[in-house]
Parts: sequence; structure tokens; C-alpha cells
Amino acid sequence: MWQIYIKHFKNYLQLERSLSANSIEAYVHDAEKLREFVELSGLELSPVEITEEHLLAYLKYLTELGLSAHSQARFLSGIKSFYAYLLLENIIQTNPTELIEAPSLPRKLPDVLSYEEIIRMLESIDHSTPEGTRNRAILEMLYSSGLRVSELTSLQLTNCYFDIGFIRVLGKGDKVRLVPIGKDAIKYTQIYLDTIRPTLLVAKESEDIVFLNRRGAQLTRVMIFIIIKELAKSAGINKNVSPHTFRHSFATHLIEGGASLRAVQEMLGHESILTTEIYTHLDRDYLRQVITEFHPRK
Repeated sequence: MWQIYIKHFKNYLQLERSLSANSIEAYVHDAEKLREFVELSGLELSPVEITEEHLLAYLKYLTELGLSAHSQARFLSGIKSFYAYLLLENIIQTNPTELIEAPSLPRKLPDVLSYEEIIRMLESIDHSTPEGTRNRAILEMLYSSGLRVSELTSLQLTNCYFDIGFIRVLGKGDKVRLVPIGKDAIKYTQIYLDTIRPTLLVAKESEDIVFLNRRGAQLTRVMIFIIIKELAKSAGINKNVSPHTFRHSFATHLIEGGASLRAVQEMLGHESILTTEIYTHLDRDYLRQVITEFHPRK
């Protein structure tokens, strides 16, 4: 019975929720792990027969295995989605996960680059090479628009509207959003498109992709990570810098500059504004400055 329910759950995630392949795999994996626990415990129970007590025993089992609170919360999230599906389909009448709370997680603030550090990385690029010209455009695009790395690698030429300063982005769950792009990002991306990309022998499946490797194929996420790690090292930056660091920096600098959370939420493509609130970790000097300038009783 488990395999049938999990198979139908997977179909639901694909067809009705339109989740990415990675998200679907994670949710299905979480349901499979619960099934394995039930079998290891010698319990001959179908998903319909699982109770809150069984799930609490499963969480205790994960703790005994040494899994972190973050990992436990991740597993529980998948299981909650599985039982929400069973409830939606009227396979169960009550949801055994309803009252189970995830372990509290420490809220880790992401690393953020200062504007000066971003400039140092840009200045460390060797513009005399084709890769350098492309990499300058990539960094400008990441910092200008706050794209996820997967959104950058899949960015299409037909979705770039440089004449009006926007790009059309396909985000998580195949949700489309329009994101404004700065003049420097447009300038350096256009240089790359005019001088470097036409010299490549472009693979057929990558004809509409903006950023390509030297073989004319779409860049991988791993390659973007490598490019940014090497540039951070060249610039003498010791922080843990990744493509996502540019997304964090984009959002943080916008909010520090006075942008509203709602506007930043739209540009980042966050489904919930609660996710965007992590970028309000402004330093004390900035907060003190805001109070001094704007509070009526300063």
C-alpha cells in the first residue's frame, strides 16, 4: 500500500503542484524514509493507520540517529506534505501530523558581501579573455537582479527585454516573474552577447540560453559556483561566497537603501514575505541612523 500511495503522491506533486524535480525527489524521499522506519519497527501498518504516536516515535528515532534539528525539520516537512495530500484525497479523515511541531531551528543569517567587496570581485576579473567578459556579465546579472543560480543558468535570450530594463524569470514551481535589471548588468551582458557569444559553436539545445561555456553549451550550476569561488579568492575575500551570496547581498542592500519588503519579495520570487524578512538583519549603526533621521522624538 505504501508504494501505491507514494506513487500517487509523486504524481500529485508533478501535475497539480508543479514542483521542481529536486523538490519532488525530496518529498518522495521523506515519505519513503517513514515507510522504512515502519518496516524496521516491525509494524505492519499502512500510511492510513499511522498515528501521531508513531510519528513522534519516528522523530525520536531520527534524534537517536544523530540527525540535526534542521534535518529533522526537513523530514517532517515532507511527511506533513504527504499526509496533507492523503487528507485532500479523502484517503484519511484526520491528519496525524497536524499537532506535531518541527524542532526549533537557530535562524542563521546568510553571508552578505559589502558593496566594496562586490566591487573588488568585479575588479579581479580579467576582461581580456572571453571567459572574463562572460563572468563580468554573470556577476553583474546576479547582483543586479538577485537571481537564483538555476534561474541564471536557464535565462533565455527571448526573456531579456533590455530596452525596457527587465528580464523574465522562470522561478521555483515554474512561476514566472518580471525582474528589473540595472544599467551595468545590461551593459556588460550586451557586450558579452555582441562580442563573445557569436564566436561560439552553440549547441542546438542551448540556442536560446544566454550564458554558455566555451563549448557552446549551457553553463551548469556547479560551474557558476566555481567561477564565483575563484573570483572571491582572487579578490582576497575570506567569506563563504557562492551565487546565493549575491542574492542575499542584492536583497540586503535594497532594504538598507529603503526598499519595502513587499517589493523585495516580488523581485526575489518568494512565495511568503516571512522568507524575505531574513534580510532585515541591518546593522545597529544603520538602525540608529534611521531613528535619528525619521523618529519624531529623536
